[in-house]
Amino acid sequence: MQKKPLGETPCPIARTAARVADSWSVLILREAFYGVTRFDEFQQNLAIAPNMLTRRLNSLVEEGMLERRQYCDRPPRSEYILTARGRDFRQVLLAMLAWGNKHLAPEGESVQLTNRRTGVRVEPVLVDAANGRPVTDADYHLAPGPAASDRVRQRLSRSAEA
Repeated sequence: MQKKPLGETPCPIARTAARVADSWSVLILREAFYGVTRFDEFQQNLAIAPNMLTRRLNSLVEEGMLERRQYCDRPPRSEYILTARGRDFRQVLLAMLAWGNKHLAPEGESVQLTNRRTGVRVEPVLVDAANGRPVTDADYHLAPGPAASDRVRQRLSRSAEA
């Protein structure tokens, strides 16, 4: 039996992983959030091989996360700008930042999220947009959506009982 490619499954987590879960793509998006737009800057900051960077940038453009804009005709040079879809990925990066700081930084935090106005460190949490309450296992669970298959409904019913 041949497996369906991750990007073609109905699972939103699998679809996301298929598009941006390799470490280079995530790091390129991180750099874009830091304000990097040009190939040379990405290459220098990431110490990534040019051919690998080209492939990953092309992939992120194809996935609609970045937009390529030419800024020089001779020689042709492009910059890479976050799209609305790419900017929406910021929440994922902030969750990764918080998790990494909590579990993988025994030497201390090298990057922190701070309030722009006050400079006070903040801890990002996932909240319910309807009421502003933190999303916790005690109050929330995954439920099948309208497009869920019977198999997904069955799997999620087990997690709802836990």
